[in-house]
Amino acid sequence: MSRILVVGAGGRAGGAAREEAARRGHDVTPVRRAGGGPYVAGDVTDAVRLAELAEGHDAVIAAVYDGGSDPAVFFPKAARALVDGLSTVGVGRLVWVGLASILPTADGVLLMDTEGYPNEYRPLYLAHQAALETFAASGLDWVSVAPAGDFEHDDPARVGGYRVVPASASARISYADLAIALVDEVERPEHHQVAVGVV
Repeated sequence: MSRILVVGAGGRAGGAAREEAARRGHDVTPVRRAGGGPYVAGDVTDAVRLAELAEGHDAVIAAVYDGGSDPAVFFPKAARALVDGLSTVGVGRLVWVGLASILPTADGVLLMDTEGYPNEYRPLYLAHQAALETFAASGLDWVSVAPAGDFEHDDPARVGGYRVVPASASARISYADLAIALVDEVERPEHHQVAVGVV
């Protein structure tokens, strides 16, 4: 059994990760900005608070988003706080929920650069890329796990598995199955200092 801190546990991806980790018998500390109920209050951009929360844990799963902030500010700041906070207390494993947009397709082109891909959210894509660059420059053992295309909204049932594949706009995965990949990367880390897509 591991102690896992789930930051962003009030969201769909973070909530699914919390449920999957608990299902497997891990000791889970769920964090969201407001706290309350089963959640502990914590701000992912606050390195000091993250260090307090992460101390004694084996790994952190971070599934974070702030629709009210400039993504170009929020994501790099969150990444920096995670690096500083986790490093302070010696938590080496970080599993980050990423974006398909910045993953390479089968022919090596980033999904966001493929013909017809919607680019009205490109600042968000680039902000996620900046976060990964922050992780890459750190000493953390991190992995970014994203849907290879998008989340399955029409039939979001838990299939019970996943595959690591190149990015594709048509690829789909449920939040519950993404969570399996996230917790697997805590229990049996297979990917290190890299971003992967799952379907």
